[in-house]
Amino acid sequence: MKISEADETGSMYTKLCRGCRLCMKGAKLVLFVTGACARDCFYCPLSEARKGRDDVYANERRVLSDEDVIAEAKRMRALGTGITGGEPLLKLERTLHYIRLLKAKFGDRHHIHLYTGIAPPDSILKRLRDAGLDEIRFHPPVEDWDRFRETSFFHALKRSKGLGMDAGVEIPSIRPVPQMAEAVREAGGFLNVNELEFSDTNSAALKKKGYRLRDDISNAVLGSEKTGHEIVLNNIAYTRYCSSRFKDAVQLRERLKRIARHTVRPFDEISADGTIIYGEIEGNITDALRILKGSNIPRRMYRSYGGRIETAWWLLEETGGLCAVARCSIVERYPLDNGLVVERIPLRSSGSGDSE
Repeated sequence: MKISEADETGSMYTKLCRGCRLCMKGAKLVLFVTGACARDCFYCPLSEARKGRDDVYANERRVLSDEDVIAEAKRMRALGTGITGGEPLLKLERTLHYIRLLKAKFGDRHHIHLYTGIAPPDSILKRLRDAGLDEIRFHPPVEDWDRFRETSFFHALKRSKGLGMDAGVEIPSIRPVPQMAEAVREAGGFLNVNELEFSDTNSAALKKKGYRLRDDISNAVLGSEKTGHEIVLNNIAYTRYCSSRFKDAVQLRERLKRIARHTVRPFDEISADGTIIYGEIEGNITDALRILKGSNIPRRMYRSYGGRIETAWWLLEETGGLCAVARCSIVERYPLDNGLVVERIPLRSSGSGDSE
């Protein structure tokens, strides 16, 4: 590998920890264990739907039982899990339970990393290690960045390494952090720097501090990428910068593609972005079903969901009369249960045979 590389999305990286390598492949389940957090970081991008709420999500799926977590991991054939929040260690027993659950189900090769804004004592670090945690990423408050070696985070970083876990620090790219970078190097850890981003919940605080949007990317902060690259170039052996574009164009896309490949129906088409494209029929589905059956369309090529039928998008036009008796649309959405609809294209207005 070259000393440093920049991919097509603007992500600059050196030797990656295993957690990052699996995230790049979209192979990590994102396990959100709670929205509770004792900190109030001005740059926190967590949505209103999750912030402060003690809910659990596996990817975008609300978790109501252990089976929900396992099912989501199986659905994407996850090779690992990233545990996040909120603050996972505020729900320590819950977090330990999920680590043990995932290791028991998928084995030691299932890599688990955890994000925390707490510097836990040795006793908790040991419990995390004993439960099966492979990697821990500390998120110290901004006021500790220039005195990192003097804080409990520095001790926790060194202790985590001593216990056999991979360990590092992860922060937003706000300003240079030479003291922290040197301390992380001394402890044998890694430093991940993320491009600062605007969100619905942090935009007012960021604007108040004078941050502005980049012209070319809707949610990235102007100047954050330059700062991130400078940090990496000055500490190239153990530091990585992760851009806003990389998270969207690589991490999320690869995870969606992975889910789509393992959950695709016979009539779904997978896009380059990992979304699925199919045809939807609503309204007079009785006549629509009659037309499909009369055209000898294989049963596997369509499914009825009560008030609608989903089928191959190209069948809508190739099967005569469908869009004359019912509402037809081409739908693109995320490959998840009730996944976000990205685009809906109506093909034709309902014909006179529509029951509505």
